[in-house]
This record gives sequence, structure tokens and C-alpha cells, in this order.
Amino acid sequence: MTLNVLMLSTLFPDISRPNFGVFVERQARELAGRPDVHVTVVAPIGLPPWPLSKAARYAPLLALPRRERWQDMTVYRPIFRIIPKFGGRTNVYGMTRAILPLIRRLHAEKPFDVIDASFFFPDGPVAQRLSRALGIPYSVKARGADIHYWGTRPGTRKMVKRAADRAGGLLAVSAAMKRSMAKMGIDDDKIRVHYTGVDLERFEIADRAAAKEALGFEGPVVLCVGALIPRKGQDLLVRALPHLPDVTLLFAGQGQYRRTLEKLAEELGVDRRIGYLGSVPHDRLPRIYAAADVMALVSASEGLANAWVEALACGTPIVISDVGGARELVDRPEAGRIVEREPEAIAAAIQALLDNPPDREAVRETALRFTWATNGDALLTHLQTIAQHGAD
Repeated sequence: MTLNVLMLSTLFPDISRPNFGVFVERQARELAGRPDVHVTVVAPIGLPPWPLSKAARYAPLLALPRRERWQDMTVYRPIFRIIPKFGGRTNVYGMTRAILPLIRRLHAEKPFDVIDASFFFPDGPVAQRLSRALGIPYSVKARGADIHYWGTRPGTRKMVKRAADRAGGLLAVSAAMKRSMAKMGIDDDKIRVHYTGVDLERFEIADRAAAKEALGFEGPVVLCVGALIPRKGQDLLVRALPHLPDVTLLFAGQGQYRRTLEKLAEELGVDRRIGYLGSVPHDRLPRIYAAADVMALVSASEGLANAWVEALACGTPIVISDVGGARELVDRPEAGRIVEREPEAIAAAIQALLDNPPDREAVRETALRFTWATNGDALLTHLQTIAQHGAD
């Protein structure tokens, strides 16, 4: 019997944002590749009213097809209206109103068995409303900021909690995330820890010296992979750099925070030792990881960052802050260090790994449990259970 899944995700790549939610796409492909599973992806696009929608940042989104084949899946991209800087709770109502006619039509053509919401906000509350309208169960996955931010804000906390309470089941990207959800009053018996996956054939150990030469780098290289936003803590890495005189720091990611980082680097006199790679296509990341001696990401909050796992799979140890599932991943010295979010502590941890680099095969061993096959098995069992209970 085929399981017909509606995957609802505001985190999903498109031609203008190929790295946006790439881990959600990979999870969707794993699930869709299973026998007797049919996945339809609805990835709503939030755009402001005209004439703001004509702004340069929104033009590529406006040009996207409303329906397309993406990696052998059918993806719908209906538009809903957002109010820049005032979104939040209004996005739930706007998105639901915009996509419900499409969902009703698709459900009438081929009834869905379960809704899989990829992010807790706004996807979770929207899934709750779709569930009520169509009479089918739903699941929501918590990944990080959706709980730590939207789950704590006065205007959205109740919606997050209500979506959790009425879901047939819930997923958390780490055990630490599950504990955070329980502290909000969410029933932890409903929550299943669902680790991310990593493509172990693509993200593998490669010759570091050759990778550095190919990219034009010399000496120790520290890499940070993540959007350039304050929460990711890239400023702390810049402040750590004066304590690491021979190190080149690379940022793989983009964001408006880059201007702040550039100004700080100039003030500290380290601007010539920092490289900004921009948004690196996901399939090019392995060789960037290969060139790095250490991958550092000292975020204020995370669930379980894909960049952590990808770096380890490439044999590159990590220096990360004590957030989210950090301790579930860095469970042995070879994996790297968990540090306080202070420049001196960060620099000391990086220097320790540079002075005594761990065996790269031992580093990679840490990531071998995070496979997409395991991820897909767990997700399929989870959704089948919810669909079955919803039909009882």
C-alpha cells in the first residue's frame, strides 16, 4: 500500500537559492526514493505586496515556476503575501489561505495519508490548519531557531505549542532539541530524535595539501560554514584571529553581516587573513572542507548543524559552541572541541587541534552513523505510524 506524503516546507531549494534548505531536499529525495512512497512537495514562497515584490531581492523568487520537477519530485511553489519586518504570526494565516485551495485540489485527485512539516514555524501551525481542513494527521520537525526563537516569542509561542500538541507525532534534530521542546511543555513521548544525514560518498577524506594548492591557500586554514548572521558567531572567530597569527580564516556563506565582519577585521588588522567565499554550491563544499585544518562554528543556538557532520565526514575536526546536539556529536577527542563563546577559548581550541591534529580516519568515524539511509528509514517508520493511527 502506497504512503502518500504531503511535504510542507518553507525551507526548500530553488534555482535562485540552490543551497537553501538543501538538507530538507535530500531528506525528501531519500523518502521519495523508497518503494510504495509518493511525496509531493509544497514549498510556499513568501513575497511582499506590489511594488515591494519588484525589489531586486524578490525578483528571482517571483520568476520561479509555480510547479516543476525537481530531482524527480513534483514541487509546487505557491505564493503567499508577507509583510517585511512584521511577518511572524501573520505568515501562518497568509500561507494557509494561499495554499489551501491547491492542497484541497491535490488531495481530491490523490488523497494524502499524512503531512510532513519540515520546520516548526510557520510550517507547523500551517500543517495544523491543513490537517483540520482535510482530516489527515501531521508531523512537525524541530530543527533549531524554529523552537529557540519562534517558540519563545510572545506572538508565536502559543501557535508553536498548539501545533505540537495537536500533531500525530514530532521529530527533533537532536536529543538536546527534544529536551528544549519538553521544557516548553510539549509531550516528550510524542517526540522522536531524528538525526540528519550526510552523503558519505561525496563528503569524504581527500588530500589536504592538494586541496590547499588547488584553492591557492598556504599554512593553517580554519573554515566556517554558515549564513553570515549574528547568531552564527562569526565575529567571535574574527576576534580570535589575532591569537592565531599564521591562520587563514575562510567564511563559506553569505549575508548582510559580512559588512560588520569586514569592518571588525580591519579594526583588528586581520582583514588580509580572511577570505569570503560567498554561497558555495553544496557539491563544491567537500573540497573546501578538505582544504581546512579545522571547521569552526560557534553559534548562539543550533539544532544539530549539517556543517558539523559534513566537516567530520571529510576528516576535518570541529570547534563548536555548547549548543544543541554538540555533545551528541563531539563524543570523543578526535572529533574536536566544544568551547565557550569567547575569542581566547576559541583560539586556544583551534591552536590545540593545529598543534596535534587528530587522525583523519578517526575524525570521519564520528560521522559514519549519520547516513541518509538511516534518516530515511526512521522518517518512513515515523510517518507510517502516524498515518496508521490517523486512519484508526
